[in-house]
Amino acid sequence: MTFFENYIKQIIATGILIILMIITRLLMTRVIKNYAKNHTNLEHRTNLVIKYVHLLINILTIIALIIIWGVEKKDILITISSAATVVGVAMFAQWSILSNITSGIILFFFFPFKIGDTIKIHDKDFPIQAEIEDINAFHILLKTHDGELITFPNNLLLQKGISIIIKKADEKDFFD
Repeated sequence: MTFFENYIKQIIATGILIILMIITRLLMTRVIKNYAKNHTNLEHRTNLVIKYVHLLINILTIIALIIIWGVEKKDILITISSAATVVGVAMFAQWSILSNITSGIILFFFFPFKIGDTIKIHDKDFPIQAEIEDINAFHILLKTHDGELITFPNNLLLQKGISIIIKKADEKDFFD
């Protein structure tokens, strides 16, 4: 018997899984872009969230492939627990990175400010009023009225009170 005859079920299941993965990635990309289009116009953050979702889909696909190809469940558990231990230790050492990435996703979906808004961060020791220049996975870039650029971590942004300063219309902003 040939390889294909022995593993026809696994080959078909793998093909179906790959097609489902591609369809899921396309649908999720479309859903996230539609959400961003209806709520914000921030393509940079949209692409970042899409990358995170694609990573999650890829991980789930790899786990499904391992199961399809008959790896023993106890071996899967040992591998996952070993990987989780290594990742856990690495993430514990780098908790602020994970915290900033998670905060970046929360800022994307649930916060009402966007690039170009002027915000005031209510911090007892170092209050900041500045315009948002960019929002990244790890930090937000702020520009003060004096032209100073401030990099502010996303996780601290969630911990502080934020006010959005509404710009008053100047006569020079209107043209005939």
